Amino acid sequence: MSVNALYTDLSGYYDLMCVDIDYQAQSNAIRRLHQIFGNEGKRHLDVACGTGPHVRHFLDAGFTSSGLDINQPMLDIAAQRCPEASFSLQDMSRFEVNEPLDLITCFLYSIHYNDGLDKLGDCIASAHRALNEGGVFCFNAVDKQRIDNELFVKHTAQQAEETFSFRSGWHYSGQGERQSLRLSIEKTTAETTQVWHDEHPMVAVSFSELIALLEPTFEVHVFEHDYQTITPWDNVSGNAIFVCVKRERLA
Repeated sequence: MSVNALYTDLSGYYDLMCVDIDYQAQSNAIRRLHQIFGNEGKRHLDVACGTGPHVRHFLDAGFTSSGLDINQPMLDIAAQRCPEASFSLQDMSRFEVNEPLDLITCFLYSIHYNDGLDKLGDCIASAHRALNEGGVFCFNAVDKQRIDNELFVKHTAQQAEETFSFRSGWHYSGQGERQSLRLSIEKTTAETTQVWHDEHPMVAVSFSELIALLEPTFEVHVFEHDYQTITPWDNVSGNAIFVCVKRERLA
């Protein structure tokens, strides 16, 4: 199976794979951060939006929300979930918007889907161009230097007569700008069990490298990866939430 074939072929199972994610808590936390650091505007874009659950929560909170993704089947589901939103098929490393935005989000570590540090820089530049003055770019990230290749998360979910087991974990060789998300899905019915294995290539970056990419054009605030509280990053943990405020133009 090709690198992203599983992501495409199982788009109908994506929400089941993410059933343990608290989309509302994540969305509420970013809205609080936007209230603290943002420009009070309500125009929002979710980058790598998938099937649109975060977009749904932002719409319900009164935002004019939109989404982009590279996967059309995902966008088709998102459009059904959020008929009042607009969605576009675009690469996150180089995207364009029709009107300036006040908030750009990128959840679920999807910032790492940029293909290398150059593309990550392009994504940051695209976000900067798309934002109004004082607009905010929020995303979560993992520090390559703190990845434990032995750690993984696993959960099981039921759909009709089928049982699904999902397992995922980061892997980093210890050098270079490439890491991967290793994913396996097991589907069991009364008669058979099918197993898919997939590996998504992603950009590997340390937090110091990431901050260096952001600081020329953004005021950067880093918080612990906790959507229940707003706690500054302790400079130790390997997962964090980045809140990046577009710098004002110099007079």
